[in-house]
Amino acid sequence: MTDPATFDADGPGPGTRPVYLIEDDALVRRAYGQALELAHIPVRPFPHAQAALDAYAADPPAAVVTDIQMPGVDGMELLRLLRQRDAALPVVLVTGHGDVAMAVEAMRDGAYDFIEKPFSSERLLITVRRALERRALSDELQRLRARGAAEAGDPLAGLVGQSPGMAEVRRRVAALAPLGVDVLLHGETGAGKEVVARALHAASGRTGPFVAINCGALPETIIESELFGHEPGAFTGATRRRIGKIEYANEGTLLLDEIESMPQALQLRLLRVLQEREIERLGSNQSVPITCRFVAAAKADLKQWVARGQFRADLYYRLHVATIDLPPLRERPQDIPLLMAHFLAQAAARHGRPEPAWNDRDLAAWLAHDWPGNVRELRNAAERLCLGLPVEPVDGGPDSAPSLAARVDAFERKLLRDTLGLTQGNVARAAELLKMPRKTVYDKLQRHGIAPGGGAGREGER
Repeated sequence: MTDPATFDADGPGPGTRPVYLIEDDALVRRAYGQALELAHIPVRPFPHAQAALDAYAADPPAAVVTDIQMPGVDGMELLRLLRQRDAALPVVLVTGHGDVAMAVEAMRDGAYDFIEKPFSSERLLITVRRALERRALSDELQRLRARGAAEAGDPLAGLVGQSPGMAEVRRRVAALAPLGVDVLLHGETGAGKEVVARALHAASGRTGPFVAINCGALPETIIESELFGHEPGAFTGATRRRIGKIEYANEGTLLLDEIESMPQALQLRLLRVLQEREIERLGSNQSVPITCRFVAAAKADLKQWVARGQFRADLYYRLHVATIDLPPLRERPQDIPLLMAHFLAQAAARHGRPEPAWNDRDLAAWLAHDWPGNVRELRNAAERLCLGLPVEPVDGGPDSAPSLAARVDAFERKLLRDTLGLTQGNVARAAELLKMPRKTVYDKLQRHGIAPGGGAGREGER
C-alpha cells in the first residue's frame, strides 16, 4: 500500500497535502496540531468549519479531523459538505461522550472514523495515519483507472501490484523478455503463472503466437501428439497431418503448464527439443526447426521431484537457468485492494454493469482471508461481487469465519504496522515497545511483507 508520506510523481499525493484540524478550543487545537507536526504530518488548524471550507479550493486536504460540537457549521454538516466536494476524503470525527451514537450514524453516512474524548496523542496519530493510508489507496485506485487506456499497450499492465515481490517479478520479466532464453516459472495454483508467461511473450517482440498447454490435463496417450503433431498413418485414426503445439508456436512462446505432470518418457523427448531446437512429428523422419521460446510452469518444487526420481534431473537443470518465482497472494496482502479494483473494472466492463462499491469492512475481511486459491480466487470473488452474488464468507460455508491462524496473522500484521507508525519506522524502538528481540521483529516484518518504514513491503494469477 502506498506510503502516505511519499510524493507521487504523477501528481500531488496525500503526503503533499495537509491534514485539516478543526477545533474551536484553541488549547486543544494547539495540542492536537503539535502532536501531528511532531510526527511529520503536515497540518492546517482551523478554529471553525467555515474557515476550513474557505481554504479548501486553494489547498485541499488529504484528510480531515474535526470536532462534532462547534458553533456555526458543526461536524456533521461539515462532513456532508466535504463529501459533496470529495467523496473519497477521509473525515475523522472527534466526539464527546454523548456524541458517540451520532458519530456512529455519521460513519454510516461516509465518515472514516471517530475518536472519543479524551484520547491520547498516540490514538490520534494511529487514526490519522490510517486515514492517510486510506487516502493514498483511493488516489492509487483512481490513477489505475485513469491509466487504463494508456496501459492497454503496456505488456506488463497485467502484472498488478505494488509489493516488492511483484516489483521483482516485473523487473525479471522486463529483463528476460527480449532475450531468447527459456524460462521456468514457479508458483502455487492460481498465483499468476499464465499471466506472467503472457507478459513475457507480449514484451518479447516475438511475431508468433502465444500457445499454452496444460501437461496435467491431457492423457498420456495424446499429449505426445498434441506437442509434436503427427503424419497421416502415424497411429490408428491419424488420417491427416496435424501440426503440434510446439511447431504451431514457432516464432512465438509455448507455455508448458504443470510440467511436473509430463510423463518421463516425454520429458526425454522435450529435453532433446530444448537442446537441438528441432522436432519430428509422430510418424515422420524429417526434422522441423523451431524457434519458439519455452516457458515451463510448475506448482511443485521440481528439485524435490528430482530427488524423489519423479522428474528428470537433466531436464530440470536445462530449464533451471532463468527462473521467476511468483509469491502467493497471502504474502502480498497490500496488493489485494489494487487487484480487486483491477478485477472489478474488468468484470464491470465485461458484463456491462457499474463497478460495485466496497468499504473498509470489506477490505478488512479480504485482508484477513489467506486466499488458498490465490489471485484466481480473488478474481472470482470480484466477478461474483460485480454480478451481485454473495461473496462472503470467503473461507467456506455459510457460518464460516476467517481461521484462527488468519486472525492471528492479521492482528500481528496490524500491530507491527501500528507500532512502526508510532516509532516513525524505527525498528529498534518498535522492538522495545513490543518487548521482543530486534531480529524477531525483522523476521516478522519480512514474513508479513512490511517495510521498516511502516508501509507494506515484500509481500500474481494464472
